[in-house]
Amino acid sequence: MGDTKLYDLLGVSPNSSDFEIRKAYRRLAKEYHPDKNPEEGEKFKEISFAYEVLSDSNKREIYDMHGIKGLQEGRHEDGFSDDIFSHIFGGGLFGGMGMGFGGGRRRKQRGEDTVHPLKVSLEDLYNGKTTKLQLSKTVICSTCYGEGGKRGSSQPCRNCHGQGIKVTLRQLGPGMVQQMQSVCSDCRGEGEVINERDRCKICKGNKTVSEKKILEVYVDKGMQDGQRIQFKGEGDQKPGMEPGDVLIILQEKPHTYFQRNGNDLYMSHKINLTEALCGFSVAVKHLDGRDLIIRHLPGEVIKPGTLKGVQGEGMPIYRDPFERGNLYVKLDVEFPSDHFLDEENLELLEKLLPDRPLSNIPEGEHVEEVDLHDYDPNTSRQGSHSRSRISEAYDSDEEGGVHMGPGVQCTHQ
Repeated sequence: MGDTKLYDLLGVSPNSSDFEIRKAYRRLAKEYHPDKNPEEGEKFKEISFAYEVLSDSNKREIYDMHGIKGLQEGRHEDGFSDDIFSHIFGGGLFGGMGMGFGGGRRRKQRGEDTVHPLKVSLEDLYNGKTTKLQLSKTVICSTCYGEGGKRGSSQPCRNCHGQGIKVTLRQLGPGMVQQMQSVCSDCRGEGEVINERDRCKICKGNKTVSEKKILEVYVDKGMQDGQRIQFKGEGDQKPGMEPGDVLIILQEKPHTYFQRNGNDLYMSHKINLTEALCGFSVAVKHLDGRDLIIRHLPGEVIKPGTLKGVQGEGMPIYRDPFERGNLYVKLDVEFPSDHFLDEENLELLEKLLPDRPLSNIPEGEHVEEVDLHDYDPNTSRQGSHSRSRISEAYDSDEEGGVHMGPGVQCTHQ
């Protein structure tokens, strides 16, 4: 016998009995199971493959005579389907052992990713945060090691003939048939079933069980809304499949004062007319708890809607938190209420303000003075309604025999 690598993996000799091989496999499977040693996933696959071959008398005989190459070449004659063979040899199994099956192997099928949203405040994204997230996930049953029951107890599903799917035909009309495909209800798409008496008592033949998993999620400074945090291989486990990832999607909660745009922060602040003309100071509570005293020196007039910036007080830049964007402040000028000063003080204020612009006021009979009133969008509508009512009144009078307009003939008695 030239090839003994599978025996070496289980730590047994080529002359070992089936009982010794099974005992060695169970001992190693418990030691290298992914639940106990997530880093030893590949080792667990290799042990499982070795037991898959050596626990079957036909496969073991082929291996003893021809080695791994004999299993590969004789898979059709000895009961290996393409799918089973790809499952056994796929996914980089024995990649570091120099068995050299070539580059034509199919990769192990990968499960779906699990996506979870995580709501975070703008303070969390500014300062960084570590939080623990409890998830529910399915893992391979550690009692039956994903077999679902006693080894060899699974049988091809009779309902779908081991295909996992059911195909039905639906008559739509003369010469028209629709083919419909659905998951087999008996085996739930597995293609095989296990007798009730042989099912694993822990997983009830489902091959997987549910467990709680706590992930420590670190939100780095400068992360943004919608950004993903990936936990590789922490998705749901299924026999014969590589587990997917857990993806944490950040969802930024609205903030009372600040709005974010990339690495910059924006806020609005109201100032009165005195502050707009004579300067101001305002204290702003920043996202890290600091009080920023924002000053604007007198002399520069602030116009309504003016946008001013403070350099380096925006959001930290992701993965370069010592650099920050800018903070922009939109200044809304709040004017005083009507009649806030009497005429005498208004005259004094006018002397302090810039001169009125010169204007030529025309005189003559064609000149008419009018006053400004508050704008009312319904004014023009009311005018048209009034004219309509007057027109209706005239029509009503005409029907009663009285007419005020021209072109009406009067009746003389």
